[in-house]
Amino acid sequence: MAGIGFALRKLARRDDLLGVLQGYAHSAFITSGPWMFTILALAGMNFIGRDLVGMEELSLFRVVVIYNFCFSVVFTGPLVLIATRYLADAIYAKEIDVAPGMLLATLGLAYGVAALTAGPFYLLFSGLPAPILLGGLVNFFLVCGIWVVSIFLSALKDYLSVTVAFGLGMSGGVVMTAALGSLFGAAGMVWGFSLGLAGIQFGLIARVFAEYPYKVARLFSFLAYFRRYWDLALIGLVANLAVWSDKWVMWFVPEREVVSGAMIIYTAYDSAMFVAYLTILPALTLFTVNIETRFFEHYQGFYRDIQQHATYDQIARNHRSIIAALLESGRNLIILQGAVCAVTIFLAPAIVGALGLHYQQIGMFRFGTLGAFFQVLFLFCTVILAYFDLRMRNLIAQALYLAANAGFTLFFSKLGFAWYGYGYFLSSLLAFLVGYLMVADAVRRLPYFTFVANNPSVR
Repeated sequence: MAGIGFALRKLARRDDLLGVLQGYAHSAFITSGPWMFTILALAGMNFIGRDLVGMEELSLFRVVVIYNFCFSVVFTGPLVLIATRYLADAIYAKEIDVAPGMLLATLGLAYGVAALTAGPFYLLFSGLPAPILLGGLVNFFLVCGIWVVSIFLSALKDYLSVTVAFGLGMSGGVVMTAALGSLFGAAGMVWGFSLGLAGIQFGLIARVFAEYPYKVARLFSFLAYFRRYWDLALIGLVANLAVWSDKWVMWFVPEREVVSGAMIIYTAYDSAMFVAYLTILPALTLFTVNIETRFFEHYQGFYRDIQQHATYDQIARNHRSIIAALLESGRNLIILQGAVCAVTIFLAPAIVGALGLHYQQIGMFRFGTLGAFFQVLFLFCTVILAYFDLRMRNLIAQALYLAANAGFTLFFSKLGFAWYGYGYFLSSLLAFLVGYLMVADAVRRLPYFTFVANNPSVR
């Protein structure tokens, strides 16, 4: 993401307010496009759908969208991370002609995963009417495709095209959902939403082929990376399981709703957490535009000088500059996200009322905001671990987060409604503390990791 971050930073540093707004707006879509689109679309549909269809049909639409997004990101997680690593290595080696074939192959594999997972579930366990069932399957395929195409977003320096694709897809999806929903109920809403997703997916695919006008070749050459980077594939699976584990646990509390067949959900918890997630957008945009780009400059200088046989004094200076950059960036990030978190918690009753949520959700929303604060800090710790290629540490941190999020949420769910949200908050806090200690140790001993512990020739 540092590659497109430099382009956005240049835009944001333009000597006018519009440049700043454009830089951070583009960053929001590029870093958070798919899930931000989901949350905003669901919120919009909740407002519009109440006047178009009954609450039962609105619940059918909502459960299809939530199930599709959460399970698609889990099932495609290993594929996405392996393909991302392969594409990054190809760009570094200036072999970008592999991009078109890789895109087609990853899309085919993602669709295969969708057919093997969502297909049996919808057909055998969903209990949905046929029009909604077919629409849900199509929707699942499209969401899987968007996760795969998102691999190429940071490689596309044309951030305007990315923003336009998400913006038009989001707007068109809302309009078509409302139009078809008024005519065909929940089935129309699902198909209308899918049309918006199709616009995003195929718009981005067209942009990738325009950016990489090469012949389709070596379609499945990236599959060898699954053996070489098996731990990275596990990170892709475990990290996404960790993010969703608390929601799945909460789907079995006494207040849950059985919508259709085996499709259960707890709307109060999910909606409170989804809105809480929106508070991390400022931190994500700041990280992409300013923090990661600055860190990457020092990171690149450290390894470039080593490759050019720098002296020990120069390596030590570069090491200190990385530490200083991380400390200053971390401070700025905590101040920004902490301020957003504090204001959100203070204004929680007004926010909940304005969004049409129930006032009983205020407690869950506040703990969700606190949890999101620590989760985004944990995310940035794992990004730094990924930069230093400390995959096993990353995997351990993600596995701990998964166990803590599921375990704490299960424990507090047994204590009753007043405790809902505590598990997510405490698990995010614990994961951040462990992630921070791992990063601090790695950065402190960076020369040792570079020359010995993480050196392939030594291993």
